[in-house]
Amino acid sequence: MNMDFDDLMFEAYDLPGGRAKIELLEEAVKLADSTGNVEQGFEARFELVEAATFNGYPKKALVNFSWLLGQFDKDPDSYDGYNLLWSYKWIIDKIACFPEISRTQIDGLLEDMKKRYREHGYNDRTYYYYRMTLALQYGELEDAGRFFREIQAMDRDEMSDCAACEQDQFVKYYVLAGDDQRAIETAEPILSDRMSCAEVPHVTYPQVLLPLYRQGRLQEAEKYQRQGYRLIKGERDFVLQISQHIAYLTKTDPVKGLELFELHAPLALDHENPHDRMMFNAHASTLFKRLAAEPMNFEVRLPADFPYADESTDVERLSERFRDMAVTAARQFDERNGNRHYESSIDSFQ
Repeated sequence: MNMDFDDLMFEAYDLPGGRAKIELLEEAVKLADSTGNVEQGFEARFELVEAATFNGYPKKALVNFSWLLGQFDKDPDSYDGYNLLWSYKWIIDKIACFPEISRTQIDGLLEDMKKRYREHGYNDRTYYYYRMTLALQYGELEDAGRFFREIQAMDRDEMSDCAACEQDQFVKYYVLAGDDQRAIETAEPILSDRMSCAEVPHVTYPQVLLPLYRQGRLQEAEKYQRQGYRLIKGERDFVLQISQHIAYLTKTDPVKGLELFELHAPLALDHENPHDRMMFNAHASTLFKRLAAEPMNFEVRLPADFPYADESTDVERLSERFRDMAVTAARQFDERNGNRHYESSIDSFQ
């Protein structure tokens, strides 16, 4: 039986985030467009942007947000400007994960967000916060540090990310800067459960595993590895964090790291986010290199559609395969970013 628009939306609302919800919302979009109902098209796309953003389908989010923004500009009085402006941050957060999108295009979107926020009475703190997050994604730590210091002196407003999300980004800054002690200290309000949200501590626990390991705080690292993995196990939106767990386990328990790889490889290898897929491949390569040094032989279960699944699963060869995939992607990002941040990072993992 064919469902009408309301049926599709009601069913989608009742589903948890994931592929099934997104497919229903896409059907609702198609139905709205086929009947020329712009209002319904806006409603369905707005829900689709959120579902896609937080369930591992960032490309779908980018495409549909562009439509929303264009329609809002045609008739701003007919739509909820606050929610649209809030979701603009999700797009800025994901846009640099696609190396084919130039820095000029990314900067243009960021400046457009800044202009819209000012027009609606918000300050520039969120703009500078996302300049910091983009600088971190580009590997430009000096610029990231400068923006970090600037936002500390600015007041939060209604467009600011939640305090837990911001704290997590500050942790990331110190991790990338190589300051393990400051990273752990900055994470403390999250680790002690004084700060949390829908994605924190999920994304923070894996960030502090290697800093804790390098500081010799192995019992704490083990605790946060177990707790953190339970929060994200099998979740498509956390492929990057799964790879960080694998990076830690490569040093402490590579057999368990292989279990995580085999469970999550089907999600990672066809993931829409090229950045997260690259990082998963890079950490998998290091894991296989570590396993190759063990005296025992390992049988690796690969997804059936993996290009080399029918070949030998020798871990040394797999290390080379996954490193090649990661480096190929890293060079694309570095060419766009104008540095060697990602290729150098992958070299350091080895």
